[in-house]
This record gives sequence, structure tokens and C-alpha cells, in this order.
Amino acid sequence: MPSGLAILAVGGYGRRQLFPYSDVDLLLLFESERLAQAHKEAISAFLQRLWDSGLRVSHSVRTPAELSEVHDHNIELDVSLLDQRYLAGDRGLYAELARRLPRFIHASREPLIRNLAQLTRERHAKYAGTFYHLEPNVKETPGGLRDYQLICWLEKLHQTGEEPGPELQEAFQHFARLRCLLHTQSGRDNNVLSFDAQDTIAEQWREGDSAGLMREYYRYSRSIFRAAIHTLESNEAQSSALFAQFRDWRARLSNADFSVHRERAHFRAPQALDVEPELALRLFEFVARHGFRISIEAAQRIEARIGALRAHFAEPRPIWQALSQILTLPHAPLAVRAMHETGVLSVLFPEMEQIECLVVRDFYHRYTVDEHTLVALERLCGARNSYASLLAEVRQPAVLMFAVLFHDSGKGSRGEGHVDASMRLARGAMSRIAMPQQDRETVLFLIRKHLDLSAALQSRDVFDPQTIRDVAHEIETVERLKALTLLTYADISAVNPSAMTPWRAEQLWQLYLMVYNELTRELESDRIESVPTGPPEQLEFLRGFPTRYLRTHTEAEIREHMALEEKSRKRGVAVEIRGLESAWQMTLVAADRPGLFAAVAGTLAAFGMNILKAEAFSNRRGLVLDTFTFADPLRTLDLNPTELDRLRTTAERVIAAKTDVKELLRSRPKPTLPSRKARIPAAVSFNSEASNTATLVEIVAEDRPGLLYDLASAISSNGGNIEVVLIDTQAHKAIDVFYVTAEGRKLPPDKQQILGEALRRACGS
Repeated sequence: MPSGLAILAVGGYGRRQLFPYSDVDLLLLFESERLAQAHKEAISAFLQRLWDSGLRVSHSVRTPAELSEVHDHNIELDVSLLDQRYLAGDRGLYAELARRLPRFIHASREPLIRNLAQLTRERHAKYAGTFYHLEPNVKETPGGLRDYQLICWLEKLHQTGEEPGPELQEAFQHFARLRCLLHTQSGRDNNVLSFDAQDTIAEQWREGDSAGLMREYYRYSRSIFRAAIHTLESNEAQSSALFAQFRDWRARLSNADFSVHRERAHFRAPQALDVEPELALRLFEFVARHGFRISIEAAQRIEARIGALRAHFAEPRPIWQALSQILTLPHAPLAVRAMHETGVLSVLFPEMEQIECLVVRDFYHRYTVDEHTLVALERLCGARNSYASLLAEVRQPAVLMFAVLFHDSGKGSRGEGHVDASMRLARGAMSRIAMPQQDRETVLFLIRKHLDLSAALQSRDVFDPQTIRDVAHEIETVERLKALTLLTYADISAVNPSAMTPWRAEQLWQLYLMVYNELTRELESDRIESVPTGPPEQLEFLRGFPTRYLRTHTEAEIREHMALEEKSRKRGVAVEIRGLESAWQMTLVAADRPGLFAAVAGTLAAFGMNILKAEAFSNRRGLVLDTFTFADPLRTLDLNPTELDRLRTTAERVIAAKTDVKELLRSRPKPTLPSRKARIPAAVSFNSEASNTATLVEIVAEDRPGLLYDLASAISSNGGNIEVVLIDTQAHKAIDVFYVTAEGRKLPPDKQQILGEALRRACGS
């Protein structure tokens, strides 16, 4: 190599922690930029040879001057210098860099720490700030290998030469072993501990005990995460004068029991815990009131006395008043999370121990059961807009919070439905803490019914008067409706970050309003059931439509539909597509024919759209008005305006039978199959009691492109008429509900049997 060039190992290669399929990170250090430009072709040939040899190379070309300044827009470059080591080339050039580097790190410590903190918090935010993921990334998820390296980097910035403690090193070795296995199993740089990988590794390590494997993972992850956050916050506090001033102001909130130092709550007299166990509850009340996290020292004090606290609170004690105070305060979720992390939550409620780090594989939830509960509390207290206003109307928010805390507590019980088990566990806990009887009844009601509104959204037409009457009959009071709506909102929102879409939130809110109206007798059902009045052409258009059409559409929408019908008279079909707040809507008017609904569903599937809901209306003149509400997960229509016209034109051709929808569906890419233990058997059920006019047909099956088309085709080809469709997809599971009639009536038993067989065939079972 020419003089003035040195090659450095950086990243994992620099710190000698290279995994089987990791990138080989190189830094090409040139004495000057002019020299680097002169050897541009040689650099290219050198890197090409490395790639040809099978190495995954990541490289950068720099000069000593560039490595002596902070790069706010290239934080990774600064961080890489903390792990650099000499490989080859000009030793004098490298010696000069090694001489200058300590001075640079010392002089730039504060901005480097700030940039490291920014990188870390952005990464944590991608994973919702929690390590309790069902399929974690052992490198990037909070509490993973990257957080371990963060601790090492911060130590290097202070140039102390200290290594992480034995507990953290043990956690690192465990995660390194996992990552090696993941790489060798998949033959690539794969760091996701998927369900399949968990099963495979558990078979090798723990005789198939994947639950035990994951509990071990979460224990190690918790150690790294706690240490990383503590180290990061300590460094931020020490390096920021502004933060120190703010800290001093916040410290004025200290009281006789607790002090505030570096944004953490400390015991003033931790030994008082030995004689006054309720001091722990007052600490969590302090957290709930002011929003501070408890200090590492305070957490360690509590954990060291956990046995004594358990013995104290095992006896029935009237502590509901203290707990309700915590659950009512602004930062209640933060306090409950601190109680969980220190073990105090399971001390107060041993009933919840069974869900700690519990993995329930439904391939829709992202978090463990205990983390789902904590996130639900956070989503409830962080609700916005209408839901925030609704929460402010709840008379006893602490009772609602307690119900959220226990709503899934029974998922760790075997041989018993989780709702029944949760109610049983809640009864014991409420009795022990002396909760008033009326509050207990409310909690039990909320737990018993916590899935009802979700089920109505998922499997019932919420604009059907019978649905609203049924839901109102089950809930009975407005106060219970408010609490149940909020619990449902929190529960869905905590499933995964994208579960509570704006569209779903709006649907839940509309359901709340309609049930509220039913309970307060303001439904105006007479107006809806009366013969409509208006211009003759409007009466002619409406004649024959079901009365629910008026319930689900405004006067403006009816006029738009009439205009669409007028447009359809020229070509026999008219299609309109418009964007909603969080979805898209296709409305079509055409002459009715068998298979029309299925054909449109297939067209949307061929374009990669996810159908959220669909309605089909027809009048006495054989005119069909279908409305499809759908999501565009890849934002194809937003980013490519011409695709909107292509979708509209294609739909018109399919409706007119000029294009075969089966050909469109063949071009769809094949979906990724779920893991070998996640296959979903198809199930078809019929319900003729849920609606006054139609039979509900519910299909649960493994989702795939074109499934709705196949199901709708099966219904149409067997003489069924689709009135309403409700579609829900949870990971690989599709839950589709059709309101079906035959010759204007509900399906008779023989028709149900024939249709059931056809639908199961359509599902591929």
C-alpha cells in the first residue's frame, strides 16, 4: 500500500465481535483528500476483491481532519472511532490518529453523548421503548446487543477503561450465542428471534421449552435495558448545564419522604421501609403525581426488601384508597410500570405473576401479556380527541384503570377461559385490598365484557338496529358504556402500534354514539323507518333500498349516489374512488348480476388493497350500489396518482365483464406463510338470530390475496345475496363476516350446510 494510507477495523470488526453474517466494517484512512482521489480506482478494485471473496463489506474513506470533528449528520462515523483498531498500512499515519483521538474524545464528549442519546432514543422509539416483544430483534430491540454496546461506548467516552459488570457480560454472552445461532440458521444477517427460531433453539437448549427460553431472554434483556438507561441518563445529566438548572428547579418538588436528584426519585430514609412498608406505595404515588422515575438505588432498596413486603401485603389490608389515588393521578401508567419492574405489583397482586413475560402466540399481539397490560394503561391515559374527553367524563377512573390492569390476568391459567380466569383472579385481589362492593361489580362487568365491543366491530354490522339494541341490552347504563368503550380503545391500541388505526378508532366511536343514543332513547327510529319524502326522482332511487341505507348515509351522500347512477346510465357502470381521513372508499353503481361483489373484491385485492368494510344495496329496479372501504398499506394511490385512474378503469372493466378478475389475481405476489406452528384451520359458522333480516356467516381462515374474492364467489354461486361484509385481518388470520340472504330471506338450514361446505373449500381446507 502507498504511504499515507492506513486501513482500520471499526464497528463489530473493530471490537472483535464479528458474527457469522455481519458486515465487515472498514475505515480507509488517507493522509489527504487529494491522495484518496488519486487512488479511487485502486480503492474500488480492493473493495471488489473483498466482495468477490464472499465478505459483506461496509466502508468509509476519511482523512485525519475529518475524524477530528463531530458529525451531527453522521453520528455513526463518530461512534465508529470508539471501536477502531489498526489492520494494515501506514503505521505513522495511524499513530498520529491514535495520538489525536483521546484529545478529540475529551473535547467533544458532550456532543458525542448527545448524539449517542439521540440515536438510542430513536432506536428505542421504533420498538415502542420496550423489550417485551414476542419476536424481538436481539440486536436492535431495547435491552439487546446494541444497548450493551451503548454502555461500553459511554464508558469509552469517559476513558475509564472499565468493563461492564459480570451480570451484563453474562447477558452479552447469552445474546451473542443467540445471534450466532440466528445467523447460522438463516444463512444471513438475521437477528429476529421469530417464533420458529424460538422453537428450534428451545429444542436444542431447553428440551422444547420455548416459554422458558423467552423468560430467560427477557430477564437478560431487562438487565441490559436498565443499565443502558441508567448510564445514558447519568451521562446526559452530567454533560448538560441546562439540564442541571432544570434539575435544580425540579428538586424543589422533594418532600419529607422523597428527594429528586437527576430527574429520579430517591428515598430520604430508605431504612424506613423496614418498619413502614406503605412507604413504597407513597413512593409510587409520588411518581404518579410528578412523573419522575424512581432511581436505581430506590429500586434496589425495594427489591432487597421484596420478601418482607410480600409477607406484609399478603394479609388482607384496606389499601384500595391508596391504590386508587395512584391510579387517578396524571402519571399513573409510569407508576404502575415502576411497580411492575421492582416486583411490587406482583407483591400486591400475586394473581398477576402468571402473566409476567408470558408469550401468547396469536400472531397479532406484539408484546408479552404483562407488557400489553402496561401499554394499555399508557394508551388509555394518553388518549386524545374524543376519547380524552370521554375519559374526563368517567366518574371513577381508578376503577377503570384497575379493570385494565386485570383484564388479561387470566391468560396464564390453563383449562379455563381467560375472561373467566381474569374475573376469578380479580375477585380475590379486590377482596384482599378492601375495594367497595359497587366498584368490584363494575370491574367484573368490564372484564366480562371487555371483548364485546371489539366483537361487534369485527363481526356485526354496527349500523344494523338489531346490533345496537343487542349491545345496549348487554351494557345497560351510559356510565358502563363509557368505561367499556375506553377499555376497548386501550386494549386494541396495546395490541401493536398499528392496531388502532384512525379508521378503527372512528368506527369504535360511532358504535359508542349509537349505543349511547339507544340507551338515552334518542335514536329517532321513527324518522328512519318512515317513508322518505323528497323529490320524485329521489323517491324512485330509494324505493327498494333497505331502511338501513338511510341510517348509514347522509343527504349529501344520497345526492352523490344519485349523480353516480345518472352517470352509469350511459355506460352501464360508474365507479368513484375518493380518499377518506385514513382510508379509501370505492362506490359503484351498476346493474346487479351474480358475482359482481366478488369481482370488485378481487380487483381491489389484485391492486394490493386491504378491504376494511363493504356494503351492498340494491333497489327494485335491479340497480346495485356497492361501497368498499379499503386501506392502501403501501400508499400506492398517494404516491402514484395515475394508479387511481388505473384502478377505476380496471374496476369498470371487471364490472362490465370485459376483464377477468382471476387473471388480475394471478399477478399478485405470493404471501409469506406463517411459521409452522401458526397455521390457521378454516372455520365457518352461521347465525340467524343476530339480525332481523339476514343470516350472519362468519369465516375465520388463513389470510391470502384473493380470499375475499373466493369467499364472495362461493356465496354468489350458491344462490346467496351479500348485503353487508365486515372484514378484519389479524396478522395471518382473516375474520370475515357476511350478512347473507337468499330470495330476500334468511338462509334455511339446508342452504347453510351446502354453503358451509363451499366456503370451507374456498378457504382451501
